[in-house]
Amino acid sequence: MRGFWKTGLLMVAAIVLGCGQASAERRVALVIGNGAYAHKPELANPRNDADDVAAALKRVNFEVMLAINLGQADMQDAIIRFSRSARNADVALFYYSGHAMQHNGVNYLMPVDAKLDDEADLKRFARVDDIMYDLQQAKNLKILVLDSCRDNPFTENLKRSPGSARGLSFRQGLSKVDAPLGTIVSFSTQAGRTADDGDGRNSPYSAAFLRRIEEPKEIGEVFRDISADVYETSGKAQLPELSLSLVGKYYLKGSAAAAGTAAAPTDSAEACSAAESHWKSAEAIGTIAAFEDHVSRFPGCAFTGLAQARIEGARQKTALAPSGDGPASAKTGNTKFDGEWDLNVSCPAFGKASSYFRFMKAEVKDGVLHGEYLTPGTPAWFVIDGKIAADGKASFVAKGLTGNPAVTMNNSKPGSPYTFTADGQFEGSSGSGKRNELRPCDLKFAKR
Repeated sequence: MRGFWKTGLLMVAAIVLGCGQASAERRVALVIGNGAYAHKPELANPRNDADDVAAALKRVNFEVMLAINLGQADMQDAIIRFSRSARNADVALFYYSGHAMQHNGVNYLMPVDAKLDDEADLKRFARVDDIMYDLQQAKNLKILVLDSCRDNPFTENLKRSPGSARGLSFRQGLSKVDAPLGTIVSFSTQAGRTADDGDGRNSPYSAAFLRRIEEPKEIGEVFRDISADVYETSGKAQLPELSLSLVGKYYLKGSAAAAGTAAAPTDSAEACSAAESHWKSAEAIGTIAAFEDHVSRFPGCAFTGLAQARIEGARQKTALAPSGDGPASAKTGNTKFDGEWDLNVSCPAFGKASSYFRFMKAEVKDGVLHGEYLTPGTPAWFVIDGKIAADGKASFVAKGLTGNPAVTMNNSKPGSPYTFTADGQFEGSSGSGKRNELRPCDLKFAKR
């Protein structure tokens, strides 16, 4: 029955964080099971999967929103409700069983009234990137589970649609999603692959999830065991895609005594001990951004004054340089990339810094890109600006304030300023780029 809802009672429980202390927390979950498709063959298991997963999550103290066979409007409403609920949650979990697809590297979840005649109809589907953005509002742990390993039932429609000759991607399965900091991303099978729905009450993935999710183990171990179970029970034919980015240990069920203890923060003397090696890197790069990054990371250390002098000297040279304004520069503008874009910034672990992921929205107008995350002046604020040439080549300047110290190069305190530059390349409705200074980071753009 479309739009059918079951809402669980709010329960308060304890979670063990990396600091080893238990604290009262709020856990919320949205569980969707879509199987009764109007325009494609019905899937037998999603209703059972969703019912059973919702019951298991309630037993580990989640406030659960359960939704079965949602059309477009009901699915949008469910996700909006979940987004609002995640704002005040410590743990947020999204679980989906049903049809899903990828198109040009973007993952979509299908409402049961889905009808896809051409690319424009994708706007009626739920974008996984948007759900990931909603999950990031939770304070501590975020979990995205997609049990949607079936093949794309609309591939032939898209291939026959007008504009399909523009190099569009029609890959099977889902596109890989890297987990942001504090997040677990689990797909029922590897990115770009498909698997069977199963012939029992539950799909192979949901059956494994139900066996493991209530175990009193660290959450990363729980999801690794789920993946191992699916691999073994499928005769090694189906291996779930799993991406984790966790600092510390998290337990949905277990004792606080089992948790580890986070490392103590370094004092100022220890922080300055790394200044010399960082300074050598900044000198080798030689840009204002690199010197400013050094000043922000090592204020009051041995090379701070020299870095500030290099910044001032570079700015004076820029001021004395001939202006590039005029008719020639006015022609460098470009409009073919104008529109709204999604930007994913992912930085792998580097040195002592943990990996992190940031998803944000950006806009290109007259060939100039601007994107901003959070509010200026608050920790984890980030802004990026740059130009995209007619041939797709792009250059950007990004700046912001640090958030979680664990993901910074020197465990900088929250609110410390930083800046970097990046070069990129755009083509059609996608783009990519790389950070130039210090740690490696990838930028991925997808047009909305």
